[in-house]
Amino acid sequence: MNITQYTSEFKYNWKLAAPVMLGMLGHTFVSFVDNIMVGQIGTAELAAVSLGNSFMFIAMSIGIGFSTAITPLIAEADSANNFNSAKSTFKHGLFLCTVLGILLYLFVFFAKPLMYLMKQPEQVVELAIPYLDLVAFSLIPLVIFQALKQFSDGMSMTRYPMYATLLANISNVILNYLLIFGKFGFPELGIVGAAYGTLLSRIIMLIYLWWLLANKERSRALVTNIKLFVLDKLMLKKLINLGTPSAMQMFFEVAIFTSAIWLSGLLGKNPQAANQIALNLSSMTFMVAMGLSVASMVRVGNQKGLQNFKELRRIAFSIFLLGLLLAIFFGAIFFLFHKSLPKIYVDLNDVKNYSDNLEVIEIASQLLFAAAIFQISDTIQVLVLGALRGLQDVKIPTIITFISYWVIGFPVSYFLGKEDVYGSFGIWLGLLAGLSTAAILLFLRFNYLTLKLIREQHN
Repeated sequence: MNITQYTSEFKYNWKLAAPVMLGMLGHTFVSFVDNIMVGQIGTAELAAVSLGNSFMFIAMSIGIGFSTAITPLIAEADSANNFNSAKSTFKHGLFLCTVLGILLYLFVFFAKPLMYLMKQPEQVVELAIPYLDLVAFSLIPLVIFQALKQFSDGMSMTRYPMYATLLANISNVILNYLLIFGKFGFPELGIVGAAYGTLLSRIIMLIYLWWLLANKERSRALVTNIKLFVLDKLMLKKLINLGTPSAMQMFFEVAIFTSAIWLSGLLGKNPQAANQIALNLSSMTFMVAMGLSVASMVRVGNQKGLQNFKELRRIAFSIFLLGLLLAIFFGAIFFLFHKSLPKIYVDLNDVKNYSDNLEVIEIASQLLFAAAIFQISDTIQVLVLGALRGLQDVKIPTIITFISYWVIGFPVSYFLGKEDVYGSFGIWLGLLAGLSTAAILLFLRFNYLTLKLIREQHN
């Protein structure tokens, strides 16, 4: 086996994926900044942001998952130079994402009373509700932004969403500083200030990306002069058929991580705050894998448009190899720094909360051990899922993700995550079991499909 046939693609794969990674990291960095700034107020506030964001993550997973249907269709139309197909995909994708953003906002807004039924610490729920009211509204600009982003990625113009996300992060940090702590004459709003920061920065991000795409020659004609309400039923159906399973795949994975937040809440506010720290750190490395997953989806989509299946397989494997090397690197960092990384999130000089903060650090450092191990399986499953989306194979992978996370992963989390068994660490062992099962089954699916396509082409 000649390894250079795979490593020779690293440079181009990285060039395509790096802006997506930075953009994705930008989304996570918003919550990272919220967590660090809110963590300075106290562990109950940190747990409240965690609980509020758990509802947001579920809604975001559906919105982001659904919008990924736009990318392979745009990539295929772009490689075939089909302007009409690309414009139609974008218009219908934008329409569906706008409708979905509004529906998801309403879903989160009316789901708030569930917090009281979930046996979460009452102090945490009281703090989480006003935070969630505002953050939920930010789902509308976020999901519309996703439609523009996925279009941009499909056109291999991955830098522009990254610029928009960087601008959103800078806005978020400034707004958080002013509104959480009440600086420069602004009101001191605590965690509600963090919610305002998130909402306003997402509106800024959407407007800026739209402006960028409308002013670039390559995309201007595709994104302007759109008759948004003149719709084609066939195109809507195609996007819904591709987008719904993709949304479900992302939902099944994000929902098991969210269930970890809720199961941690049953153990108390400190385990919940510790879980949030480990989850936030893992989600940052996951966003790197997500960036490569988009590169995988775009490049596989391009090769599918060209009907070049041998090349498709070689390119996909080169992305899997690059992802594996990065996962090993991140796993090593979590393993080596499992004790020091959680300290970023809490204020050890806070005498009043000192014992709480020490307990949070202790639990979080154990969870980072589990996170170090599942870097590999988490990366492989998301990269292969991207490649399968590029092939527009979505139904079987949806069944695979459901079985992996909910038939295997969740029961392990539930039984091992009880206080008298392994507690928080047991919850994360369930996550490890689910991700590893998904990685193996999805890889087998991709291997089978690509070999079948090559065989059929030669016959």
